[in-house]
Amino acid sequence: MCGIAGIFNLTSQEPICVDHVRQMLASIRHRGPDQYGIYYDEKAAVGNARLSILDLYNGQQPISNEDDTVWVVSNGEIFNYVELREDLINRGHSFRTQSDTEVLVHLFEEYGTGFIEQLNGQFSFAIWDVERQLLFLARDRLGVRPLFYALISGRLVFASEIKALLSYPYARAALDPLALHEIFTFWAPLNAHTVFQNMNQVEPGHFLLCRNGQITDRPYWQLRFPAEAAQAQSTRPFLEVLEQFHDLLIDATRLRLRADVPVGAYLSGGLDSSTLSAIVKNHTSNHLNTFSISFNDPAFDESCYQQRMADFLGTEHHNIHVSNEIIGQIFPQVIWHTEIPILRTAPAPMFLLAQLVHQHQFKVVMTGEGADEFLAGYDIFKEDHLRRFWAEAPDSTKRSRLLEKLYPDIQASNQTSQAFFTAFFRRGLLEVDRPDYSHMLRWFTSRRSLRFFSKDLRQAVPDWEEQLEAQGEKCGIPFPADYMGWHPLHRAQYLEIMIFLSGYLLSSQGDRVAMAHSVEGRYPFLDHRVIQFCNQLPPNYKLRGLTEKYILRRLASNYIPPEIIKRSKRPYRAPIQDCFFPKSSKTPDYVDDMLSPGQLKAAELFNPIAVEHLVKKMKQGAKLSESDNMALVGILSSQIVYHSFIANFSIPQPLSEADDLKICSKARI
Repeated sequence: MCGIAGIFNLTSQEPICVDHVRQMLASIRHRGPDQYGIYYDEKAAVGNARLSILDLYNGQQPISNEDDTVWVVSNGEIFNYVELREDLINRGHSFRTQSDTEVLVHLFEEYGTGFIEQLNGQFSFAIWDVERQLLFLARDRLGVRPLFYALISGRLVFASEIKALLSYPYARAALDPLALHEIFTFWAPLNAHTVFQNMNQVEPGHFLLCRNGQITDRPYWQLRFPAEAAQAQSTRPFLEVLEQFHDLLIDATRLRLRADVPVGAYLSGGLDSSTLSAIVKNHTSNHLNTFSISFNDPAFDESCYQQRMADFLGTEHHNIHVSNEIIGQIFPQVIWHTEIPILRTAPAPMFLLAQLVHQHQFKVVMTGEGADEFLAGYDIFKEDHLRRFWAEAPDSTKRSRLLEKLYPDIQASNQTSQAFFTAFFRRGLLEVDRPDYSHMLRWFTSRRSLRFFSKDLRQAVPDWEEQLEAQGEKCGIPFPADYMGWHPLHRAQYLEIMIFLSGYLLSSQGDRVAMAHSVEGRYPFLDHRVIQFCNQLPPNYKLRGLTEKYILRRLASNYIPPEIIKRSKRPYRAPIQDCFFPKSSKTPDYVDDMLSPGQLKAAELFNPIAVEHLVKKMKQGAKLSESDNMALVGILSSQIVYHSFIANFSIPQPLSEADDLKICSKARI
């Protein structure tokens, strides 16, 4: 795991200044504090801040081929590097290190850009081909590792984080109104957008080819599900499928234990992390350390299940107790690392969990992300199923009440609440042919926060809400051509994976808060072989009735206690209102400052009067609704993004001689 940065003269003829790359790397030293390296010539410069996990002493980057004509900097891991390396040696390539990164240059030499399809990993990397004057940027299939770029005065500038782009002296930051609308609706920008104007991300499963003044953006992998009719004809016996799934998950976990440092595991107390921890314990010789979060509020706390699993497995268990107050205190630090507005506080406890891992001198943890998305674990999949069932008989009172069983905490006993509950879930009930049917209610709730936008920000994207109401794809959602031929569950999974998982969960709640403390997360459920397998499963092997992740529950029965297997899915969440406006202590100073009329007017993002009414409501002790809680976090985090990256960003000092910095150059002096 590392951070990368670089500069490429796309059309500019000015020589590269290596100090600019040193500044960029200095801004992301938290991603790789162990070593630093830069290669540069007149045309390009590529740099790396290294977190050493494989080949600790010889794997310093950049790494080149045998004659120094191809150079690579990489962030992440290539888990099947052992097998790839063996094949390349048989083909005549020579290796200088035992690092997984070195296979990239030789694969590029041997197969060209098509080699990327051979990789099993989580990565973003840059390859500079000196002879062909070609820069190749690529990102893993689901975007586990970030990669951003901007075109500035004839140069392509790229980096693992936006703050590194902003550390390039000629970069200018401004917030993008369209991206803000997308975040306050979908929780993440769509496609290549970022919240900053003229700064893009390499999309998951894409690569960029930069040569002769041109940039070509190409997908090399796309998320796909089979046609509904074809899948119905190809169902295999369940036990046969279960055995194959078992073997795949064990192998995906085994590959992700490859490291020259100890590997720990996050343990939430749920099915996914418990199963992975049990596989590690039962199929490897690792002495397993597990890490978890506990809360004061029983609505969020799962510590009893975490401890039950730790005792059952005999792991060395570590817990961080997270109070509402500490979430409020660290929130600006969290946003500094997410670099994007968020609508939940959930990344904050994950930030503290990574800090705990770092304090125990671990650099790598296994974690269960992806199981809910690829095996239909979330309530939104059940909600879609029940609403479609209700839509077949829309006047049925019995069918509508099935949703009360799904959301007992939302449904109250009085008649007014029952009427509101029913009316809410009836919204768009009969529009079952909408491509975004499964998510339209979630997006409706999220975008209620748009009412806090300033007049100028609303007018910057004037037909946004009308487009979203008409059909989701008009707002830029990338629906595949054969999408409507998929089973409804698979359509819902696609939206959850491509928008929520890639855009938010693996970023703001994953890479960014973990790498703030130099911790790498590894995700066996996101092995592309596991993904392909899960996508081919019949829907009832994933969601059977209202039992989520059915096939995983059956697999887990070999490993973990029945009370963990039988638990209903409990989504990971964190407190919101009481973190910023606590009843028994003072509101953090920065909250009052960021939400003050002066700061709101300076940023020009939100209506100061509307925000004042929201703050007044909280200070009077009123309990916020779900949508108002999201609005509070979104407003506050947007203000922090503006304050940190627009109004007050400062370029760090370049890496100095005191840093373990290696510079290779073919520049003519």
